[in-house]
Amino acid sequence: MIDMKRISLEPGKRVIVISDIHANLQLFKKLLDRVNYQLDDYLFINGDLCEKGDNSLEVVEFVRSLQKSSSNVFIVKGNCDVVHRYVFQESEGIIPYMKSRKSILNEMLAKNNKRVEEFNSVKHLSTYYKAHFQDIIDWLEALPVAYETDDFIIIHAGIDPKTDWKQTDEKIALYTSFFLDKSHQAGKPVIVGHWPVINYRATDVSSHNPLVDLEKNIIAIDGGNQLKQDGQLNALIIQDGTYSYTFVDSLNHYIIIEHDHMADLNRTGTVTYPNYELKIMKRGAFFTRCQNVLLGTEQWIKNEYIIEKNDSILCKTDVSTTFLPVKRGEKVWVVDDTCEGYILVKNENGEIGWIER
Repeated sequence: MIDMKRISLEPGKRVIVISDIHANLQLFKKLLDRVNYQLDDYLFINGDLCEKGDNSLEVVEFVRSLQKSSSNVFIVKGNCDVVHRYVFQESEGIIPYMKSRKSILNEMLAKNNKRVEEFNSVKHLSTYYKAHFQDIIDWLEALPVAYETDDFIIIHAGIDPKTDWKQTDEKIALYTSFFLDKSHQAGKPVIVGHWPVINYRATDVSSHNPLVDLEKNIIAIDGGNQLKQDGQLNALIIQDGTYSYTFVDSLNHYIIIEHDHMADLNRTGTVTYPNYELKIMKRGAFFTRCQNVLLGTEQWIKNEYIIEKNDSILCKTDVSTTFLPVKRGEKVWVVDDTCEGYILVKNENGEIGWIER
């Protein structure tokens, strides 16, 4: 049985749910400002405070301070918050991971001017972390895996489809992928992060906005912050039984559109991990019509994103395949202006797509 806490919330108060901060303290503070967070609000942080960004330790410290300042702050454990377990389990794979990634483990070393290359074994690393950072590790490990209220469940990745969802294995709770494509028997909405919502939008208009599916009783809110070039940090807001959201991102360069751009309704969607393998159907001057091999769908992909590797044709990374409708005078933020003929932009609603130069 997972470590789950049942809590009662005062009716009428605003509930704010944020997940997958991924060591991006600046963006997290910006989002709290955007939602005008007050100590009277209920604030849930649904896992993955750490990893992928530059400020894991600072995020942990800031979140702990939030928790001390209000009894209405609740933090859930995410898979990236327990990466230290690989050290204590003496997994040899943690060494190459640390050498290639931004990690709280490296930040803990840097605090004492250490580098992973100075340690001759994973066991040696384990001794270091226990000696210098046991308090933080204990705090992370003490975080519950889930919170349940009368109206919803908050868990990082997902639950098992069991009558008693509390029997969910912790590995499912922290690591399960594509939870929105699954089902459960909890009888109330399950709010998850972990798996970027854009990974569900292969054929829909490209967007990192939360997905609220009340028929399935699943709400997915991971905006791809620190993972996707156009990703964002989402806040789900619940008040009086209604759901809304807002977001912030790291895009700074914007342009004002000088004339209308029409959409092509047959060109929507996104190429997302892990569906990168392509079959060329028809080459064009700026875009190529491709069949996505794993999905079996057709997508128009910007030519600059198509590469050949090991006798396969691939999309080199995630990219929108949406042609975005934009009206004159609208402000849009630039995602990619390096390609011929078209610019990749994000509008104020969080929709991402191509417009002509």
